[in-house]
Amino acid sequence: MARKRQYHHGNLKEVLLASAVKLVSEVGPQAFTLREVARRAGVSHNAPYRHFRDKQDLLGAVAEQGFDLLTASMREAMSQGRNAEERLYLAGRGYVQFALRWPQHIQVMFDLPTVKEPSASASTAGRRAFQTLLDAVVAVQAAGGLPAGDPLPLAVVAWSGVHGLAKLAISGRLPLAANQTVEFTRYLTRALFAGISNLPHPSLPSQKRQ
Repeated sequence: MARKRQYHHGNLKEVLLASAVKLVSEVGPQAFTLREVARRAGVSHNAPYRHFRDKQDLLGAVAEQGFDLLTASMREAMSQGRNAEERLYLAGRGYVQFALRWPQHIQVMFDLPTVKEPSASASTAGRRAFQTLLDAVVAVQAAGGLPAGDPLPLAVVAWSGVHGLAKLAISGRLPLAANQTVEFTRYLTRALFAGISNLPHPSLPSQKRQ
């Protein structure tokens, strides 16, 4: 009977991921346990180890899923843009929409201590999400809408701004409804880049670059 229970799900990995996301939304990533994930998935407490080494490995998979969802959300929003500048603003909109829709992923992606050796796939997913924003900044620079030079500091400014807005929104700290927060994103990104255009081009220490 135990063996039958352990192999009950043909799509066990997907079921465990969904159960993990649900659990994080209720108790947060710090109180998260593999045993509880297994219980909610309806499998034995050993079943998660078929796909994940430990709790951190499963949370890493949730983070990877989150970065993929973030990339998709930004790209979908950007597809409505008529020019490079509008696509950049819409990337910020897609970021905030992602956070409002999947706040539990944001917790796992950014609120946990950095894993010393994240999986290659999780690292790739994170870089792909940031590259989407970086490419949008480069496109605006090429169109003359932002100062020429290293795009990385400009992308970090944009990321910091929309991420801060997203975190305030999902923690209930903003005096705005969800739809108002999404609309406010455009003003925020325009304000950020209006300021950047009037400042000397910044630089970041080379050792901080990925």
